Order: sequence, then C-alpha cells, then structure tokens
Amino acid sequence: MTVLLYVLGVVLFFGAILTSIGLHELGHMIPAKRFGGKVTQYFVGFGPTVWSKQVGETEYGVKAIPLGGYVKIVGMLPPGAGDLVDSVETDADGNQVQRIRKSNTGLFTQLVSDARAAEWELVEPEDSERLFYKMAWWKKVVVMAGGPTVNLLIAFFLFWGVFALHGVEGDPEVNPGQPVVSQVSECLIPYAEGRTVCRAGDPETPAHAVGLKPGDTVTSFAGVPITDWTQLRELIRDNGKGEVPITWKRDGRTLSGEVSTTVQARPDPDAPDDKVLTEVGFLGVTPESTVPVTKGGPLFTLGQMGHMTVDTVKAIGTLPVKVYGVGEAIVGVKDRAADSPVSIVGGGRFAGESTASDRLDLGEKVLFLVLLVAGFNLFIGLFNFVPLLPLDGGHIASALWEAVRRGLARLRRRPDPGYVDAAKLLPVAYVVASILLVMGVVLIVGDLVAPVASPY
Repeated sequence: MTVLLYVLGVVLFFGAILTSIGLHELGHMIPAKRFGGKVTQYFVGFGPTVWSKQVGETEYGVKAIPLGGYVKIVGMLPPGAGDLVDSVETDADGNQVQRIRKSNTGLFTQLVSDARAAEWELVEPEDSERLFYKMAWWKKVVVMAGGPTVNLLIAFFLFWGVFALHGVEGDPEVNPGQPVVSQVSECLIPYAEGRTVCRAGDPETPAHAVGLKPGDTVTSFAGVPITDWTQLRELIRDNGKGEVPITWKRDGRTLSGEVSTTVQARPDPDAPDDKVLTEVGFLGVTPESTVPVTKGGPLFTLGQMGHMTVDTVKAIGTLPVKVYGVGEAIVGVKDRAADSPVSIVGGGRFAGESTASDRLDLGEKVLFLVLLVAGFNLFIGLFNFVPLLPLDGGHIASALWEAVRRGLARLRRRPDPGYVDAAKLLPVAYVVASILLVMGVVLIVGDLVAPVASPY
C-alpha cells in the first residue's frame, strides 16, 4: 500500500506540473492567434513525438520528455539587413516557400543567419501580415507574458483555496513566527517548590509588572526583533537581572515598556533531565501551545504571495550559487543544504513521500500536494519573467525596448527605427540556454544521488 501511495503522489504531482505546462503554452498560443498570428505547433514536452494531431494550421501533440513545452509562432525573427528574401520556391507539396539568402562569415553571425533561415522556411507569402515580429509591441508583450502569467494565476488560485479553506498559521499582521503569550504568571514561585498558587509576600513577575496579558504577541526584546519562542527564551535567559525595552502587539495596537527580568534557578535545556538547575533570567510568560490560524480571501492571498514573491526573487538571484552547492554535494565535497533548489524530480519525490507518510492524514496530504504545485508554479512564472532570452522575459524586454525606441524617435521627429531585431541577441540566448541546461541536469542528478531531506 505504501508503494502504491508513493506512486500515486508522484503521478499526481507530475500530472499537475504537465497540466501547468500545457496551460502555460496556451497562455502564449491563445493571444497569438487572437492577434492574427500563425501558430504551427503546440507541444507539451520535448524530444520524440509520442502523439500529435493536426487541427487546422496547428499541430497539437505530446513529446516524450516532460520537462517543458513550446508553441511555434511563425515570424519570431525579422529578416536582417543582409538577409533579405532571396527567392520564392515551390516545395514538394506544391506550397510556395520564401528562402532567405545566407552569406555570412563568423561563428555568431552564421548562427544568427541560420536561425533566420530556419525561421523563414515556415513563412509562406500569404503570411506576410501575420508574422510575430510585425505585431504591435504591446501585442508581443501580451503574447509572451501570457505563459508565465498563467503560472502565476494557477499559483494564486491554489493558494487562495488553501488560505480560504485551511488558513495560514500565524498572525498576518506580524511575523508569523512571533510568540503569542498564553499565560502570565502573577508572582515569582521558586521552581524547586513546585507549587502553582501564589502566596502572600511572593514578588510580582516582570511580565505581570510591565502589563503583559494572555493573547499579546511579543515583537521585540532588548531591541531585537523576535521571530520565535526559542529566540525570546534565549534572550530572556541571557539577560539575567537587567532592565531592557520590550514591545508587543495587542488587538492591532503596538505597546511597549521597560522590563527588568529577575534571576531564577530554572532547568538547563542542555542537561539530560530537568533536575539540573541553572541561574538564568526570568520573565514569567508561557507560550501558546497552538499557533493561531488566519483565513483570508483574494486580497489576503495577494498579500501573502507578495511576501513569497520577494523570497522567490531572492532565491532566483542566488540560484547559480546554490546549484553550484548541489554540484559539490553530488561529488561529496559537502552535504547538500536543506534550502537548496530542487528539480521536478525532487518535487516528485516530496509528493510521493508525503502521500505515503503515515504521519499525515488525508487532508494534510492534499494540502501538502496543493502547496507544492502552487510553489512550483509561482517559481516557474517568476523565473520566466527574467529579462534574458530564451526566457519569455527576454522577448518581453525586446518588445518594450522597441516601444521605447520608437517613442523616442517620434518625440525627436526622427525616422522610425523599425522592429527590434531579437536575433542579434541569439548568441546570448544560446549561452543562457546552455547554462540553464547544465543547472537543470545538476539539479536532477542531485535529486537522485544527494537528495534534500524530505519533511516526511
């Protein structure tokens, strides 16, 4: 049963990711066709074709390697200044095909020329006004942004469902890890006495004296922002007997005061049992045993995704360094970091181990899978907006530069500079594509031989 549940989790995850890829490509294809562009292919996957069907002028199909997808929009590259239409020929099927003259020297120049020639082999004379590069700049932006935007929308709706039905742990108005007070002791009772009731003459605890109440959320202590109870406990214990500032939140209001912790003999957390006591600072508060759960709608989801976006952008910025760390883990130089990125293979393993885990009930398993798929879609969407070819963001950047360049020309009353030639950036695209391929292979190998520890 465990093996079957593991396989089920992997299948569900890969099915969700492939569906996301297919919807991503629809995000490109639908607006391209709406704007009059010619789309000749729509495929999910790469490599050998598993299945395809011709519908109108578009071939729809599935490839063998489920690591992406693509749509072929005719006329992505304009003819260069020296690559004009050389002739119009008739192919074996009787169709007229425009040929591009190729006569260049130099490695990169020849690569660009060959790319243009391959692009224009699909262009027929009647396609002249349907070419992608001739679209208005804003249409190009819509077409190229459509794919990653679909991924962001998938992430949004999945996160919305989680936040609306299940909620998110923590107080959204503060750091979710900040500690909430469950109880405030009114008096100081020596730990060794073991009693819980105050007696006449017992001194007041610092927490009660400063005005802390159950439900308050401690936000800083001694000028240090608080992220969790462990951090707060260590600060209190290390403070000994001394006056420090403390701030907390109550019903949306921020309160503050000066608190003078006292010294108590308390159990040493590093000792094997609670009989070993050590003199440490003492405040007199008890944390909540359960973390509050906050539910929310679309605006709440957007706010939460805003925080996730910041973290994801930071992760993208450090991706090459972290992938290098995965490479070191593969060859045994060091252990793989717990926060290192994972490929779709690693995601599939997480999905399988969560569904097979006996520590989770059905609801928790579904929640984990939904969050996993949403997280992958958020990353895919944001990563594709990186303004480098061959990513969608590179085409978006080219279209925006075209708008700026033509706008400046109009303001200066100069001739129209024409379309931006994205083909000139193909050498950069080849380098970026090679780097992405290497990083992808490293992550897949790393997920196989030096996997990240699963939470389940």
